[in-house]
Amino acid sequence: MAETLDFLSLQPATRLVHAGTIRSQHGETSEALYMTQGYVYESAEAAEARFKGDTEGYIYSRFSNPTVAMFEQRMVALEEGAEAAFATATGMAAVTTALMGQLRAGDHIVSAKALFGSCRFVVEEHLPRFGIESTLVEGSDLSQWEAAVRPNTKVFFLETPTNPTLDVYDIPAIAAIAKKYNIALTIDNVFATPLLQSPLGLGADCVVYSATKHIDGQGRCLGGVILGSKEFIKDNVQTIMRQTGPSISPFNAWVLLKGLETLPLRLDKQTSNALSIATYLSKNPKIALTIYPFLSSHPQYTLAKRQMKSGGTVITFEIHGGKEAAFKVANTLRIIKISNNLGDAKSLICHPSTSTHHRFTEEQRVDMGIRPGMLRLSAGIEAVEDLIRDLERALETV
Repeated sequence: MAETLDFLSLQPATRLVHAGTIRSQHGETSEALYMTQGYVYESAEAAEARFKGDTEGYIYSRFSNPTVAMFEQRMVALEEGAEAAFATATGMAAVTTALMGQLRAGDHIVSAKALFGSCRFVVEEHLPRFGIESTLVEGSDLSQWEAAVRPNTKVFFLETPTNPTLDVYDIPAIAAIAKKYNIALTIDNVFATPLLQSPLGLGADCVVYSATKHIDGQGRCLGGVILGSKEFIKDNVQTIMRQTGPSISPFNAWVLLKGLETLPLRLDKQTSNALSIATYLSKNPKIALTIYPFLSSHPQYTLAKRQMKSGGTVITFEIHGGKEAAFKVANTLRIIKISNNLGDAKSLICHPSTSTHHRFTEEQRVDMGIRPGMLRLSAGIEAVEDLIRDLERALETV
């Protein structure tokens, strides 16, 4: 019998090809796709033992499934500090389940105010419907995190870099405040991916992803995942996942497994393209502001260099001329497509004020740093020279 691999001794690129594989009796090379909702037991006694937890095995695909389990185990092998994971139907299912699983009526959550629109809805409007109080703070101001703590505060929540303004928050410092008051820190790490930033290793208790983004990275399917310690997942995620059912399809989990195999290759090209594009935009006189964590002009540049392995795949920039100019540029682009997705192999652009953050008032958007002339660009894997020429030609119309 072949010796079992010690995945922790291997590099991430190797883990993303081999970790978590469960082979059937046929010995298939590619991961098997188990499209089943239920499982057959040899006897009624065997079914009873499995439901009681006396024996291991699958019960129902809302609870667990071999293909889904492979995806979860591979994510655990990739995410520094993770011991367990639960895959979800979407990224927002991961965020909502992770927060709802930790909070009860009468509890309080503190969140950074710079969030993806749907995440802020969950914090600001959804959780309060269940008797959970929420406070929004300026994520970069550590004093605001501490000042917002109440006796019933149970969770800190943030995303870093933020969507779409790419603010970078000090994870170890915020984690230290959380631990001081016995508060759990949950981080949406979708912009950085597990390859560029390790929130659990920096002190977080839980990390969530929209696997729809870089993990699939090819515009094919939806998915999400929640990661943490075995104790955290058992106490806060397992029961709510099983009983409420935001489960991922085995087919989607299989697609995400295939996406993980090429994640390092795509991410290397995307981050290289993003830095080149950000550098170009920062020197263009028609651009009022270019935001990218690994540009020295970024307010948290030093923190980003310390906390992240690269600046990520997303650039946000503001065009002189406001919404009209931003629309004109987006409409003139030929290679870069208009879409509110990100982390894709194709370069995508969107206007946050009228898409991802459209439901907020103008005052709220300004408070989050989102202005009418702002565009968010997700760099793909195309030739960077072609992308820059596409942008250059579009900017000439302004």
